[in-house]
Amino acid sequence: MTLILLIRHGENDYVGKRLAGRTPGVHLNARGRQQAEEVAHTLSEAPLRAVYASPLERALETAQPLAAAHGLTVSVEPGLMEVDFGRWQGKTMRQMRRMKLWPVVQNAPSQVTFPGGESFRAAQERVAACLQQLSDCHAENEVIACVSHSDSIRLALAHFLGMPLDNFQRLMVNTASINGVYIRKEGWPSCVMLNWTAGFHWPKD
Repeated sequence: MTLILLIRHGENDYVGKRLAGRTPGVHLNARGRQQAEEVAHTLSEAPLRAVYASPLERALETAQPLAAAHGLTVSVEPGLMEVDFGRWQGKTMRQMRRMKLWPVVQNAPSQVTFPGGESFRAAQERVAACLQQLSDCHAENEVIACVSHSDSIRLALAHFLGMPLDNFQRLMVNTASINGVYIRKEGWPSCVMLNWTAGFHWPKD
C-alpha cells in the first residue's frame, strides 16, 4: 500500500477573504512561507519518495522546501488543482453568501456545478483518479506527498473514506495541514492522519 500525504498549501492573502480558486499569481504570504518551512521540518524524517504539487503558485511554494529537504524535485500534477469555481473565483465571502447558489453549495454540494466552472462531483472524480494513478505508479509501502488545496483534499478524503459527497465540508483541512491516506492495491483505503499541523514530528519507528 502507498501512504499519500495530502498537504494543503500554506497561508496566502486570499484565505478567509476571497475565493482564490485557480487565480494566477496568488503566492504565499510571510506566514505561509513559514508554514511551508514548518511542514518540511515536520516531515524531515519521513521516508518520502516523491513530492507532487498542483501547478498553482501557492501549492508549488509550499512543496519546494519539503522537496528540497529530501533532495527531491517537485513534480507538477494538474490533477491536484483546486476546484474550478468559474465565475465565483475571486469573489469575497460576502458576495458569495448573497448568491442564490450559496445554500446549495453549503447543504447539497453534490448538486452544484459552478457557473463557468466544474461540479464538485467532477472535481472529486478528478482528484481521486489522480491520487489512485500516483499510488499505482509507486511500490508498496512507499510514502509520497501531494500538495493541493482545501476543497480538493476534502473531496479526496471523502471519496476514500466512502463518505457521501454532501458531507465533505464536515472535514477540516487547515492551511499547511497534513492528511494521510493509505491506498492499497487490494482492499479499502484508510485515513491515518487528518488535519495534522506542524509542530509534531514524524514517528521514528
